[in-house]
Amino acid sequence: MPNWPEHALWWHLYPLGFVGAPIRDGVDPDAEPAHRLDRIDAWLDHVIELGLNGLLLGPIFASETHGYDTVDHFRVDPRLGDDADVDRLLAASRERGIRVLFDGVFNHVGRGHPAFRAVRDGGDATLFRGAWVDGRFEPEVFEGHGALVALDHSSDATVELVVDVMCHWLARGIDGWRLDAAYAVPPEFWARVLPRVRERFPESWFLGEVIHGDGPAIVNASTMDALTQYELWQGIWHGISDGNFFELSHAIERHGELLATYVPQTFVGNHDVTRIASAVGPDLVPHALAVLFTVGGTPSVYAGDEFGWTAVKEEREGGDDAVRPAFPATPADIADADERILAAHRALIALRRRHPWLWRARTDVVEVTNSTLVLRTGVDAEAVIVALNLADSPASLPAADARALSAGDATLRDARAELPPRGWGVFEA
Repeated sequence: MPNWPEHALWWHLYPLGFVGAPIRDGVDPDAEPAHRLDRIDAWLDHVIELGLNGLLLGPIFASETHGYDTVDHFRVDPRLGDDADVDRLLAASRERGIRVLFDGVFNHVGRGHPAFRAVRDGGDATLFRGAWVDGRFEPEVFEGHGALVALDHSSDATVELVVDVMCHWLARGIDGWRLDAAYAVPPEFWARVLPRVRERFPESWFLGEVIHGDGPAIVNASTMDALTQYELWQGIWHGISDGNFFELSHAIERHGELLATYVPQTFVGNHDVTRIASAVGPDLVPHALAVLFTVGGTPSVYAGDEFGWTAVKEEREGGDDAVRPAFPATPADIADADERILAAHRALIALRRRHPWLWRARTDVVEVTNSTLVLRTGVDAEAVIVALNLADSPASLPAADARALSAGDATLRDARAELPPRGWGVFEA
C-alpha cells in the first residue's frame, strides 16, 4: 500500500445532490452537459481550512437516476458536466494538495447500460448474471432493486471492463477508488482486478464498502487496502444515543483487532446514513468526533456534518434525499452553522494532523460506565486521552497520563479529568 493514506483525512460528498442536480424526474443520460461540477471547486478552500486533505466523491458517471445505476463508466454524468469539468476539479485539487477518490460502482449497472440493452435485443450476456428463459434473458439484480442489473464477476469480460475503467480515471489524475457494494462482490474478483491496476498505478488506494463480515479475511482474499468501518460507526452512534458506553467500548476493542491486518476507513456520517447530529443530538456531536479522530483509522467527514446539519435517512424511495442536499454556492453562504460543532471539527482535525501516528494506533479503554468513558490511544511515549460524560451531572474521571487539554470543555486537576454535565475533553500526554 502507498504511504500517503497514513496522512489522508477525507471530506466526503455526494456530487449529484451537492450541486443540486435532478435525481429522478427529467434525467436524460444523453443530455448536453450542464456544467454543475464546477460548484465543488468553490468549496476546496473550505476543505483545507477544516484541515482535511482528501475529496471522497460519490458517483459522477453517466447514470439514469441516483448515480448508482451507471450507463457509462467512461463518461461524466451530463447533470454534472463533462471531461473538462473533471479536469478542472482535479487540477484545482492538486494545486491545494487534495487527494481525490472516485466512487466505483462495479457490482451492478443500470438497465439503460448499452451492454444490457444489447442483451435485451438477443446479444451477448457475458457481462451479466442471470439466465435465458424462453429466449429472454432474466438478469439477477442487486438486493431486490430491479433497476440495478448485477454484473457477472466470474466473467473475464467483467474483469477487463473494471480494469479498463479504473486505469482510465487513474491516468486522468485520481488517487484511488471507493468500491461501492464491495461486500456483494466475491473477494476473488478484486484479487484478479486490483493487482493489475497496481502494476500501472502503484500509488493508488482501494477502499471497499463492506457493511459486515470478517474484515481481515476479506482484505486478505481481495487485496483491498481498507474497508469501511460500520461496526465502529454503530458503536459510536448507539453508545452515545442509548447512553450505553459499554457498546462503544466493545466496538473499540473489536476495532483494535482489525488494525493488526488493515487500517479501516472510519466515519460518523456518510451519504447512506442519518446525520450524526440527528442520531445523537447536536450537543453530543463533539463526543462522537472525539472518538472518530483519536482512534486508529482513515477518518472522513461527511459534507455538512461539520456545520451540525440534521437529516434522517428513511427506508423508502427517495429516503436518502434528506442526507444528500444541495449546497450553497460558497461556504460564505452557510447561514445555519453550529459554531460549537464546527470548532470541534477544526480542533480535533488539527490534533489528528499533529499526531499522524494515530492512524494505526491501538486504543485502550481506561474506564467505562453507561454514561462515562475514558480512552487512551498511545504509541511509545506519545498518547491522546479522551474523557466523555453523557450524564446531566458533572463527572470526575481518571485522566491516565494526560498533561494538557487539547480540545473540549473539561479541566485537568490532580490527574483527574473534570467534566461538566454532558461534557468532553481530549488531552495530550
